[in-house]
Amino acid sequence: MINYSLRKFSFSFFKHKPFLTNNFILRFTILNNLKKFNYSQIMLSNEKDQKSKPSGIEEKEKINIETDKKTQKPSNKKKEKKEEDEITKKGAIGVKVVKGARDFLPFQMSIRKKAFDIITEVFKKHGAVEIDTPVFELKETLMGKYGEESKLIYDLQDQGGELLSLRYDLTVPFARYMAVHNFPSIKRYHIGKVYRRDTPQMNKGRYREFYQCDFDIAGPNYGKMIPDSEVLKVVVEILTKLPIGKFVIKLNHRKLLDATIQLSGIPDSIFKQVCSSVDKLDKEPWEVVRDELIKKGVTETQADKLWTFVQLKGSPWQMYEKLASDQELVSNQNGKEALEEMKILFEYLDILQISECMSFDLSLARGLDYYTGLIYEAVLTDTDKVGSICGGGRYDNLLGMFSSKTIPAVGVTIGIERIFNILEDNLKDDSSIRPIDTEVLVVAIGKNLTKERFKLVNELWSAGIKVNYSIKF
Repeated sequence: MINYSLRKFSFSFFKHKPFLTNNFILRFTILNNLKKFNYSQIMLSNEKDQKSKPSGIEEKEKINIETDKKTQKPSNKKKEKKEEDEITKKGAIGVKVVKGARDFLPFQMSIRKKAFDIITEVFKKHGAVEIDTPVFELKETLMGKYGEESKLIYDLQDQGGELLSLRYDLTVPFARYMAVHNFPSIKRYHIGKVYRRDTPQMNKGRYREFYQCDFDIAGPNYGKMIPDSEVLKVVVEILTKLPIGKFVIKLNHRKLLDATIQLSGIPDSIFKQVCSSVDKLDKEPWEVVRDELIKKGVTETQADKLWTFVQLKGSPWQMYEKLASDQELVSNQNGKEALEEMKILFEYLDILQISECMSFDLSLARGLDYYTGLIYEAVLTDTDKVGSICGGGRYDNLLGMFSSKTIPAVGVTIGIERIFNILEDNLKDDSSIRPIDTEVLVVAIGKNLTKERFKLVNELWSAGIKVNYSIKF
């Protein structure tokens, strides 16, 4: 404990006059150095009280405090955590958080802010502007854009002549936004909540209400595969900066998927259903997916032919060489166009030095209807606690659905809720994650000093110092 008399000392760190009158002593307990301290205590007391206090009392109080700490029984951490969870979920009067949603505690909010700051910094570095849209849209705006997933859209009751639904993602509202405001091109990011009437799996980051972080490049004047390459660069930068472990980004092309289904003899009428089943290969074995395809109308011969394609995966150039040598595939118009675009993409990825993060995977289907070209999805390689942590692709026709002109676009969605789950585990012992940013704590010692203490707190606040004070003020 270091005492500084205000009669002789003006603390230059705050660039202020002495804080109080000469009748008080300012005490600082500084845990680091004066310029970079994380937390300080300012305790005020009347000089007369200090002089009249019998000697030895401070030492006795200190001994009593230390004795109390030594005699304190160790807590049952598991029991306390269980009780805390019960209070958080149900509260003191039996209320609870609705199914598929969650409350965020102060520590969790600190982690979320850290993640959002990292993501936003990368978005801005690439020249993106921020936008926002309502959490609900006209039902007709959303329907028919998500394939079989449309059944997960939340509908709202008619409150004024309009049939509304909660937004399922941020991409379709972005398309509507572009049509309404008549933007010819834009590089944007959007962080907001979306809603899905899904079966929640809280431990795997699957919720009914959750955040998405979107980055999109829209406009007709970009060179082929240049925006696609930049979006993948953005993904690599974000996932590298977030402390979540190793990852891989799976790549495929929607036209390549079209080609493999056509070459398997599967009719176009069940294309969407087939894509939905193939997309499950990262969670289910081929035997389960094969049975599902047969139930949807695919013959055994067609399913086995499709398997010869969707089982293929590897490094970008290795896969490209293998597929480019397949005469059956390159003779298909969709297959030929897809491979030409992938070759250009891989050349750009080499220039951006991110090719080692990629895997060319023909089982990647992504069930959303609006994709027209490159599609991608990132997964963690160190854990299977969560599924994909981000995904996206090219959607050249979606923006034109709401306007008379076609605006090509490509984007990505960061699945931040699943990333939160990983971050909470990885950062639970990180001392740099603090729910509050307090630099100075004003502690009450003595009586009848409330006004003087408030003056001190006010001066510190006015000086830009992050200050808190003890409850007994």
